[in-house]
Amino acid sequence: MVLNSSFARVGWRRAHRLLTSRAVTALTVPHGVDRYLGLINPLWSVNEVRAAVVAVAHHTPATVTLTLRPNGNWNGARAGQYVRFAVEIDGVRRTRCFSLAGSEHRTDGLIEITAKVNPTGTVSAYLKRNARPGQIVALSQAEGEFVLPAALPEHILLISGGSGITPVMSILRTLTDRRYTGRITFLHYATGPEDVVYRDELAALAAANPLLTLAPAYPRLPGTGRLRGRFDREHLLEIAPDYAEALCYACGPASLLDAVGALWWAEEIGDRLRIERFATPAPPTGAGDATGEVRFGRSGVSTPGDGRTLLEQAEAAGLRPEYGCRMGICHTCTSVKSSGSVRNVLNGTITAEPGERIQLCINAPCGDVELDI
Repeated sequence: MVLNSSFARVGWRRAHRLLTSRAVTALTVPHGVDRYLGLINPLWSVNEVRAAVVAVAHHTPATVTLTLRPNGNWNGARAGQYVRFAVEIDGVRRTRCFSLAGSEHRTDGLIEITAKVNPTGTVSAYLKRNARPGQIVALSQAEGEFVLPAALPEHILLISGGSGITPVMSILRTLTDRRYTGRITFLHYATGPEDVVYRDELAALAAANPLLTLAPAYPRLPGTGRLRGRFDREHLLEIAPDYAEALCYACGPASLLDAVGALWWAEEIGDRLRIERFATPAPPTGAGDATGEVRFGRSGVSTPGDGRTLLEQAEAAGLRPEYGCRMGICHTCTSVKSSGSVRNVLNGTITAEPGERIQLCINAPCGDVELDI
């Protein structure tokens, strides 16, 4: 919580004890302490990480970059991690996962995210059109294991495609701030030079560091870029023939990551590969039992089961449960299942425990199910 008045003088711990005391909790029912703190300063919160947008940049036509100043609840991040980012759109809080792009050694307290805009999407398109300095958003603490080891190897290989450059850029910026003395090889795949978000910065970093090799590739534009065509082993042999000895970080579209993973595992060097995926396999349509009834208890709504995920069936019934990634990553759509059995459409696991919390986006009903929605 950012406190710049009397709270700052008495100290965060004393203020937190006061604000979370039974007396204050009782006085602020039913809205809670944060609702009243927000009337004074929208960044103030007892526990939630909130952040103010301090800058908005449009480096390419299809991206938007936000620089954010989080409040004092922010615990910091390691290079390569991501946050769950929440913004209110038309009265509904929408959540998406975004990788952090900045160095973990940044000293001004600011963090940076870059979103690739999906023209038919909700959050990214909203941010492209409407993000402004001073806007307040909510964040989770940083998450993810796509991070650097404590002991750095002599050679780090970075492979990214499209918007997958963001966590890889965080790693590169961090290595630069650490004055890393090993080799860095960076292969980046994009539709064209104008679509590379950090193109000018990458060129400047490469010019300043003789141990950094930058190899852009534009598969759709033959004759451009340093590499030709889509990723393959020949690219590695041309740029980094000792790639098998490097520690590799890869992030980008599924086709790129599948090709990278297949090569590393075929050569039995998978233990030296770190992959960050922005998507999981899409839940199959008809993944559940197309019989029975789905009841939404608090809403008093029922609908025949049709085999789709519970999130899809709730929306089809006219409800608006909160959701974020729609693929089982962010947990925004987690709700209580009062009764019935559901099947996880990603791994096939069936659970029937009453009162359990489930993710609506990756669970489909098996027969009659009731949800506390």
